[in-house]
Amino acid sequence: MKDTSPAAIHLSDYAPPPWLVDRVHLTFRLNPGATRVRSRIRFRPNPDAAPGKPLRLDGEGLTPITASIDGTPFTAAPDATGLTIPAADLPAGAFDWQAEVEIAPDANTALEGLYVSRGMFCTQCEAEGFRRITWYPDRPDVMAPFRVRIESDLPVLLSNGNPAGAGPGWAEWDDPHPKPSYLFALVAGDLVATSDRFTTAQGRDVALNIWVRKGDEHRTAYAMDALKRSMRWDEEVYGRAYDLDVFNIVAVDDFNMGAMENKGLNIFNARYVLADPASATDTDFANIERIIAHEYFHNWTGNRITCRDWFQLSLKEGLTVYRDQQFMADMRSAPVQRIADVLTLRARQFREDAGPLAHPVQPASYVEINNFYTATVYEKGAELIRMLHLLVGDDGYRAALELYFDRHDGDAATIDDWVRVFEDATGRDLTQFRRWYAQAGTPRLRVTEDWDGARYTLTLAQHTPPTPGQPDKAPLHIPVAVGLIGPDGAELAPTRVLELTGAEASFTFDDLPARPLASVLRGVSAPVIVEHNLTSEDRAALLAHDTDPVARWQAGHDLARDILHAMVTENARPGPDYTDALARLLSDDTLDPAFRAFALALPGEETLAQSLHEAGHTPDPTAIHAAREALARQMAEALEPPLARLFAEMDTPGPYSPDATAAGRRALRLRALSLLSRRDGGARARALFASADNMTEALGAWAALLQIGAGAEETATFYRRWQGDRLVLDKWFAQQIVNAPAERATAAAESLAAHPDFDPKNPNRFRAVVGALAMNPAGFHHPSGAGYRFVADWLIRLDALNPQAAARQSTAFETWARYDPARRALIRTELDRIRAHPRLSRDMGEMVGRMLDSA
Repeated sequence: MKDTSPAAIHLSDYAPPPWLVDRVHLTFRLNPGATRVRSRIRFRPNPDAAPGKPLRLDGEGLTPITASIDGTPFTAAPDATGLTIPAADLPAGAFDWQAEVEIAPDANTALEGLYVSRGMFCTQCEAEGFRRITWYPDRPDVMAPFRVRIESDLPVLLSNGNPAGAGPGWAEWDDPHPKPSYLFALVAGDLVATSDRFTTAQGRDVALNIWVRKGDEHRTAYAMDALKRSMRWDEEVYGRAYDLDVFNIVAVDDFNMGAMENKGLNIFNARYVLADPASATDTDFANIERIIAHEYFHNWTGNRITCRDWFQLSLKEGLTVYRDQQFMADMRSAPVQRIADVLTLRARQFREDAGPLAHPVQPASYVEINNFYTATVYEKGAELIRMLHLLVGDDGYRAALELYFDRHDGDAATIDDWVRVFEDATGRDLTQFRRWYAQAGTPRLRVTEDWDGARYTLTLAQHTPPTPGQPDKAPLHIPVAVGLIGPDGAELAPTRVLELTGAEASFTFDDLPARPLASVLRGVSAPVIVEHNLTSEDRAALLAHDTDPVARWQAGHDLARDILHAMVTENARPGPDYTDALARLLSDDTLDPAFRAFALALPGEETLAQSLHEAGHTPDPTAIHAAREALARQMAEALEPPLARLFAEMDTPGPYSPDATAAGRRALRLRALSLLSRRDGGARARALFASADNMTEALGAWAALLQIGAGAEETATFYRRWQGDRLVLDKWFAQQIVNAPAERATAAAESLAAHPDFDPKNPNRFRAVVGALAMNPAGFHHPSGAGYRFVADWLIRLDALNPQAAARQSTAFETWARYDPARRALIRTELDRIRAHPRLSRDMGEMVGRMLDSA
C-alpha cells in the first residue's frame, strides 16, 4: 500500500535558495470574501546557489488571476502547495515577477495568512502563513524590503515599517529593513489608538501606538508603560535601540498564539494587551509586561537577525525568552521570577522531554513546523543560553552578544553561528556544549557525598534516559552551582560553579569545620533532574537556612513532593516536619511575600504524576488528587493561626497597583485564603468576593470557594457582572472546569461547551473549555474515560477549522503511556479514532502519529 503521509523535512537537506529577492511591492484591495492581492517582486540569482534552478513559489488557497515575468504573461499551473517556474522560462539574470491572486479572508478559520476577526482584517504569517496571501518563496532565508499599499474604506490601515503616504481609502507603508515573509503584517479595521512617544538613546523620535477596538482604549495604559520600559531596558542592558519611526501594537480577539513580532507592527492576542484592575489579575498584568517585552526584543533577536531555516527556531525564540526572563527579573524580584520560570520549565518542558513528543532544541526533522513551537524550543532553549551565560560570565556574555550583533546583523543565521560567537569572543571550546542543542531528554544528575572528618567530596554523575529516535546519549557539559551549609545553618562555602563534562566527576572541599549539607543546583543552574538522597531533616534544614532563595524554595518543594509520594505509594500519614518548617518560614516577615506564597504552594498534580513516574511508579491521578487535598487540609489545620494573620496583614488598602510588591502581598493573602477556606467553610472567601475591588482578589476568592465545592452563587454573580467582557468570560469558563471535582469535571466541560457564549472558533475560548479540562488531571483522567472522549471529540471538530490550534491542544494526551493499562487503553482508543479520521490535517496527523508510534 502506498504511503500517503506527508514527507518529513530534514535539516540535513538544507540548500540555499536559488533565487533571492531584492524588493517586494504588494497592493491589497480588501474585501472580506474576495480580497485581491497584486505583487511585484524583483528576483535575482543567488550567487551562492547552483545555477539553472527553477523558481519555487509557495502558495496555498490562492485563486490565480494574472501572472507575468518581465511583463510577459505567464500561465500559472499551481499544485496543491505552490507553483514551480521551470528554469527554461526564467531570464538568466534579475527579473520582475508580477501576479494577482484572490483570497477569501472571511473563510479563513485557520487564522494563518490574512483573515477576518470580528470585522478586522489581520495577518499571522509565522511560520508559513504568507503563502496563503500570494505566491512567494516562503522561507526565512529569503529577505527583502517590502512596500505595501492597502486599499479599503476602513479607517485604520496598517503594515510594517514607516508610513509612506495615505489618502481617502488607501495607505502605503515602507519597511526599509530586509525581512523574511513570515514577518509581514497587515491590519485594517475600525480602531482607536493609545499613543505616546519614545526618544531612543541615538535621538530617534519614535511614535508609539497601541490599536484596539473602540471601548477598550482605557485598558492599554499598562501595555504602553511596559513597552517603554522594554525599549529603555534593551538599550541599557543590550545596547539595542529601535530602528523605525513608528512602533505599532494591535490587539486582536482571534489569534492562535500569544503575540507576533512583525517588524514595526506587533499583533497581539488581546488578552496580552488589555488590562485594568477590575478585569485583569496580577498574573495578567505580569504576562502583559513579559510578552510586550518579548515581542519588542525580537526586533533585534529575530527580526534584524533572523533564522536561516525553521530548524534554527530556538536561535530567535530561546534567546528572546532568556532576554524577557532577564527583563522580568530586573523589573520584579529576581529570585521569585526565577522560581516562576523554573515552574514553567518543569511543568511544560520536562513533561515534553519525558514523553513521545520529546525532541531536541534543534530538531533534525519535522512534518509540520507549527508543531515545533514548543516548550523545548522556547523554555529549554532559554535555559541553554542561561548556561552559556553562567559558563562564560557576565563579561564574556556581553562580548559574545556584541560580536553576534556586529557579525550577523541583517543575516539569516544558525545555531552554530550563535555558539561560534561565544567561542570566538571568549576562547572557550564549546564543542561538547553543542550537544545540548542536538540531544533530547532531561538529564539526571545523581549526587553522592563523602566526609572523612576534614575533607568533603561531592560526586556528580549524569545520565539522560532514551528518547524517541535517540536511544543512546552522550555526556553533556553541565554547570552545577553548589554551596555548602553548616550544621548551625551558616554558609561554609559560597556558591561555586562545578563543570561536569564526563559521565562522573568528584570535587573536593578542604578545611571545613564540620560535615556540610550540600545545596546543589543553586538558582537551577541547568535544566536537569537532581537525584540527591536527602532526608526530610536535611530538606527542612535547607528550607530554613539555605542562602540561595531558589534552592531554599526547592528544598521545601522537594520535601512536600517526598511526603506526597509516600502518601500515594505507601498510604503514609504525613508527619509534622513539613508544616513545622512552613510555620517558621511564614513567621519570617523579612522574606518576600511572593516567595512565601510560592513556598506555600504544593507541587501540582501533573508535576507529581511525572515525578512518581520518574521514580518507577505508575501514577494514579485519583490518588494524587486525594493525597494533595489531604496534605492541604493538614496544612490548613496546623497553620491556621499564621495563615489567618497573613490573610489580614497582607491586605493592600488604597488604589490597586500591579507592581511586584503589591502583587506579592495579594499572592500570599490568596494562598492563605485557599487553605483557610478548608477550615472556615469559605466564610472569608465569600466576604472577599463581595468586597473585592480588583479581579485578582475576586477571582482568587471565587476559586477558593469552587475548590471546596461551594461558590454557586458567586459563579452566577460573576457571569452577570462580566458576560459582556470576552476576556473575563474566558476566566468564567475555565475556573469552573479547572476547579471542578474529578467526578463532575467532564460534565462541567460538556455543559459549558453547550453554553451560548462558547465559540470554538476563538482559540482563547476553546482553551478555556477544552484546554481547561486537561488542566484538571483527576477529572481529565477519570477512570470512566469520559474526559478523553470529550477532548478527542472536540479536537476532531476543531481540526477541520483550525489545525494549528487543534494540534497544540492534542498535547493533553502526550503523557498517556505513563498511566495504568486501563487508562492507556482508553486513551489509545481515542488517539486511534483521531488518527483514523478521513480528513485529518497534517498538523494533527503528525502529533497523533508521534504519540502513538513512540509509545
